[in-house]
Amino acid sequence: MKIVRAIADLRAEPREGTVGLVPTMGAFHEGHLALFRAAREENDLVVASLFVNPAQFGAGEDLDSYPRDAARDAKAAEETGVDILFTPATDELYPPGFQTWVEVEELGSRLEGEHRPGHFRGVATICLKLFNIVRPDRAYFGQKDAQQVAVIRRMVRDLDHEVEIRVVAIIRDADGLALSSRNAYLSPEERERALALPRALATKDPAQARARLNGLDVDYVEVADFEPRVLVAAVRVGKTRLIDNVVLDKEPA
Repeated sequence: MKIVRAIADLRAEPREGTVGLVPTMGAFHEGHLALFRAAREENDLVVASLFVNPAQFGAGEDLDSYPRDAARDAKAAEETGVDILFTPATDELYPPGFQTWVEVEELGSRLEGEHRPGHFRGVATICLKLFNIVRPDRAYFGQKDAQQVAVIRRMVRDLDHEVEIRVVAIIRDADGLALSSRNAYLSPEERERALALPRALATKDPAQARARLNGLDVDYVEVADFEPRVLVAAVRVGKTRLIDNVVLDKEPA
């Protein structure tokens, strides 16, 4: 596996056949590895990006404390079949004077967008930049971030990008909690309380789900008409904010 830090060096890498891209912010867990494996199965070249994107963090969020372990992540990526790990510095992607942003207006302004203003502007912008830099045939995202998938799909359609968006099902721990880098913030007692989230969503009913989340700080519980349709929720357990969803119609392809 090659580790590449500069855009020019990445563009200079030889490529033959199909290219799969997995955009990430690092702190790899089995959810990320499932994306790498899916990309490995379907492409000749697998590129993963590792970039903690400051543009998708709001004021007071966990940008500075977000889990980081570059050596561990590189080892996990290599062992899972990634060919190129792109690890740019912030000023490589946001050079001085940067002022161009991508905003998916309606999809990006509700649910997560309402509670994290500007979040999806940062997500859409960095994903489009990565698509333009890597020029992948396919890009891989996790179903756990269902609204993010919907935003990226809308952006690709609206801007006539040719990349195929592939979605991998949620990976959960044995206790049912969806894997997330932010789970590391949870104390044992908080993790036990957090299990109310997947259990509530398993009802597939918004009213029942909200009732089962009684006692947690709930941002929203709502049916979202994405592709596929999901029951989605966001809660806060202590200082940790968790999102999750359950597919209502069919599993993602």
